[in-house]
Amino acid sequence: MNENDVLNDGTLKTVLMIDEVETVPVGPGIVRRRLTSTGYARAWLIDFEPGSRWPEVDVHDTEERYYVLSGEVIEGEERHPAGSYVVFAPGSRHRPRTEVGARILGITLAAA
Repeated sequence: MNENDVLNDGTLKTVLMIDEVETVPVGPGIVRRRLTSTGYARAWLIDFEPGSRWPEVDVHDTEERYYVLSGEVIEGEERHPAGSYVVFAPGSRHRPRTEVGARILGITLAAA
């Protein structure tokens, strides 16, 4: 076993039931669940209620990715329906919103 095979808590694997993870309000109509993180990346699940918008511009120091599980996320003029995989490069910025609601699973890569 290599130390890179071990998660932050010393285990080789962590399993979570998403709906049992505590929600934290991000802004009006938006909640985040912080999922297991490692030294390589952190993950989160975000639920947007219909008509909600991220409270401020999100600026990325590192790469960020998200997968739209349900609903639709709007980034500027682009619409990302369920099934979309969106990747932001380091230094990018965005302010997602939705008209119909959305659930996204995201990963932010750790700084090199």
